[in-house]
Amino acid sequence: MNEYDFTVILKNLSEMTEAAANALFESGCDDGSPASSEGQAWVTFHRNAESLEEAIRSAIADVQSAGFSVAKVELEPEGLAKT
Repeated sequence: MNEYDFTVILKNLSEMTEAAANALFESGCDDGSPASSEGQAWVTFHRNAESLEEAIRSAIADVQSAGFSVAKVELEPEGLAKT
């Protein structure tokens, strides 16, 4: 299994509140770091999975189960796979 690093940008959430961070954590995003700045909220994930696609799909599902929508996913080349 590999660790993949990527950021999920949240739609229609301008500030990461404690309640929002707790909801994300409780929905399975405990391998993510929620944050916000300048009217945009996101979660940076460090997710273990068999593939990048599996990592992203599971992160999106966890974010949605917390009641949030995803605007986009951002990847950094150096974060694609760490064994």
